[in-house]
Amino acid sequence: MKSGVYSILKARFLINEEANAAKNWRFIVFLIILAIIMIANTQRYEQKVFKIVALTSEVKELRSEFVDRRSELMKLKMESTVAAKMEAKNIFPASVPPVKIKIKKQEEPNFFKRIWQ
Repeated sequence: MKSGVYSILKARFLINEEANAAKNWRFIVFLIILAIIMIANTQRYEQKVFKIVALTSEVKELRSEFVDRRSELMKLKMESTVAAKMEAKNIFPASVPPVKIKIKKQEEPNFFKRIWQ
């Protein structure tokens, strides 16, 4: 037991030819490469999370700006606002409401009716 612990601490399994040191080195290199891949993957994940958070805050900001602009547009489209701006140019709203004009369109005979006439 004592010699087993000392051999592990002194890393004799990496040097000793009898214990297939090459296999042990390959396994250690495999573990190191796997750890590097995991670290890189975590780094990419965190970058994407930060980007998502930034885009989410930008979307909230743009949405609030949109709501502000829409309310401004609604105020500008109101009849009272338009009438007040037109009064400055000496154009006043009509006192008589508009009348809808209906025009009856004469029906043209279609191709078959023209043939049979």
